[in-house]
Amino acid sequence: MLEAVDSLEILVLVDNATDMLSSTPAHVEGEGAGLMRRGVRMMGGKCLCCAAHGLSCLITVERDGVRRTMLFDSGPEEYAFERNVTRLAADLSPVEAIMLSHGHWDHAGAMLLALTMIRGRNGGREILFDAHPDMFRTRAVKMPNGKLRQMEDIPSIEDLTAFGAKVVSSCEPHTLLGGLVHVSGEIPRVTDYERGYPGQVRRTLDGEGWEPDELLLDERWLGVHVKGKGLVVLSACSHAGIVNVLHHARQSFPDVPLYAILGGLHLSGANEAVIPQTVADLRQFGLITIAAGHCTGWRAMTALANAFSDGVLAPTAVGKRYSF
Repeated sequence: MLEAVDSLEILVLVDNATDMLSSTPAHVEGEGAGLMRRGVRMMGGKCLCCAAHGLSCLITVERDGVRRTMLFDSGPEEYAFERNVTRLAADLSPVEAIMLSHGHWDHAGAMLLALTMIRGRNGGREILFDAHPDMFRTRAVKMPNGKLRQMEDIPSIEDLTAFGAKVVSSCEPHTLLGGLVHVSGEIPRVTDYERGYPGQVRRTLDGEGWEPDELLLDERWLGVHVKGKGLVVLSACSHAGIVNVLHHARQSFPDVPLYAILGGLHLSGANEAVIPQTVADLRQFGLITIAAGHCTGWRAMTALANAFSDGVLAPTAVGKRYSF
């Protein structure tokens, strides 16, 4: 059962973009405003975070005065994660769990460093690592010329364990942080146009060949029910299709209104073809905030900006803090 929380805070540690200057809605604090709040009075390059192709978010929920924290993905590589955590003064010591959204390098490349930094601040305690068993398969993408471009593997269960993670793998929906955060099971595909990651394949279990893997069934979304608002959904890449994700969220919690989505919508590359259907179908969910970023792509962001008001579209960027 998912318990309602009194508040939710999402701090973007890694994203494809930085944006110090754009105005934001009242519930979103930009990187520059965060620096000022922490007492920085002179701006310069030594203050700034960096962008990288990937996503990582620090999630903090509060209920009855008790705050609980987890990490959602780690971004693609160690430099960006360490630099941004340091420059944002992000406190990793209370992190109780890590959820990896799906098995792609741009969400897991800094995972071993993240574990090291968290345990260096929490006295060396073991950290729960929430995974899907299919995340650890080797993957590649078939190029137009027929050749395969292999992806870097995410850290193995053995490596994660050696770095202090307690790896728990499941295909079924469950909760984290004492019932305050929902982790979806595998996402049903109900639309006829969201077909995953075109051209992706994975190693067969015997390691001898490759098999189709466009659906990325290991991808999960994370949900938090904020009291008085509704369900906030984090969907790191939305390979399942963000409309499929939101249908699943609504089906999973029919009595809780959908309130916000945050993450990558993967409407770039081959998926640019489905931007019109996706944007049109998003209207049915009555979202108060669409915090799109990472792999969404500029064409989709433009379409979203044309379809939704400034008060709804609040693109993600490194250092932004969303308060619900």
